[in-house]
Amino acid sequence: MYNARLAFPADFAGWRRAARIALELGVPPDAMSFTVGEEAPGLFAEPLPEAPPPDAPQPTVAKAFPDLARRIVCHADPDRFAFAYRLLFRLQREKKLLEIASDPDVIRATEMVKAVDRDSHKMKAFVRFREIDDAEVGRHYVAWFEPVHHIVELTAPFFARRFTGMVWTILTPERSAHWDGAELAYLPGATRDMAPAGDDMEALWLTYYASIFNPARLKVKAMQAEMPKKYWANMPETALIRPLVAGAEAAQRRMLETQPTLPSFRHEKQEERRAMTLPRMDKTPEIGPQFGYNKVPDSIEEAREQARHCKACPLWEPATQTVFGKGPDDAPVIFVGEQPGDQEDIAGEPFIGPAGKVFDQALAAAGIDRTQAYVTNAVKHFKFEPRGKRRIHAKPNMSEIKVCRWWLDLERDLVKPKLIVALGATAAQAVLGKTVTIRDTRSKLIDLDEATRLLVTVHPSYILRLPDAAAKARETEAFEADMALVLKTVPELAVAA
Repeated sequence: MYNARLAFPADFAGWRRAARIALELGVPPDAMSFTVGEEAPGLFAEPLPEAPPPDAPQPTVAKAFPDLARRIVCHADPDRFAFAYRLLFRLQREKKLLEIASDPDVIRATEMVKAVDRDSHKMKAFVRFREIDDAEVGRHYVAWFEPVHHIVELTAPFFARRFTGMVWTILTPERSAHWDGAELAYLPGATRDMAPAGDDMEALWLTYYASIFNPARLKVKAMQAEMPKKYWANMPETALIRPLVAGAEAAQRRMLETQPTLPSFRHEKQEERRAMTLPRMDKTPEIGPQFGYNKVPDSIEEAREQARHCKACPLWEPATQTVFGKGPDDAPVIFVGEQPGDQEDIAGEPFIGPAGKVFDQALAAAGIDRTQAYVTNAVKHFKFEPRGKRRIHAKPNMSEIKVCRWWLDLERDLVKPKLIVALGATAAQAVLGKTVTIRDTRSKLIDLDEATRLLVTVHPSYILRLPDAAAKARETEAFEADMALVLKTVPELAVAA
């Protein structure tokens, strides 16, 4: 029977060294014991040798075991060191032991680790430092805590990282930790009367705590489950808990009586939809998104110039430039997309990127001359999310579509097309002033007024995103059929013979 003596209750380094030697000597778990400090070993136990034989085989363990063992030896179970060695011994023959969730030893180890981690979490949450006068180090902060398990060495590094600029000491009954601003040291245990009872900051802290207490969110059972009463004596704010809990119902009632009256979410959505279906804005300088302009444009060129300075929504700031519509100012058709993409934002022209190539191919297949059409977007600035060096398209929201609709209506009034083609759901929403689905409206000619009709189809980028070649071919064919319907409706677009 061998015995290994460890320096303190959570001496993981000492246990690890002793366990390695015992394992290399081939000592079975029932012939190995561990004692801490001055504890007396068993009657027939002899000290473990300082080193194994030179030719002893090297033990191996799963990568997860060292961290598991470190937490096991922090448990308050008096058999923790012997139990950790038994797991280590079994792992030499049962390499995947830790993956067997139903094994009794694995179950026990898991429960021990959970208990240790829970106690460590409580220490991080319920330690309260109090300032004391120290002639040698100046400001010195001291706290008292009573852990269930031997977690001081496991948890103290957290406080060293969290309060690096402070000189502090955490006192516990068996082991204490001290940080001098540069080095973490461990000291013998202490008694409760060695910790300060309070400091000048507590009155301020109690005032703050009482002010942020929310009676509407109070759940007494949940609070006590997370913060058991055993920790209350160490925290100054617990003196307020009883009166705050007692007055919670009355405080909640006062909050409800004095809270501002806000519109419901449903009402806000209804107002948004109503705003989107209002008649197009009057062409007067004081309305519309281009606040500050003293003249509504009379031509597409003038509108394009004014739009260069539009700051009616936040999208202008990260974008390179405004991407206004392009094409004849008397074009018989307006194609409306969602918003410019990365390449369009740089070049300042709509539909010249990957989606623009799909668009051009479909027009060519249908026999449409793009130069005879006016091409624009519902939103005139590129909305994106930066990812490294790339700018990833982000869908514009309703308020951005609503503000930019002024420009789209202006383009429509100046060009006076016979047909508007909405490429995608966002474009259809901008033209119609309401949300519609592609499935319900696609390939149908919709009368907007006596002179203008609307055709809804997919956006070319939808075809690009399809991963399946067969689906991509099918959607390309359907998109080209929609372009053929455009030509049938507006024959003036035909490519000259």
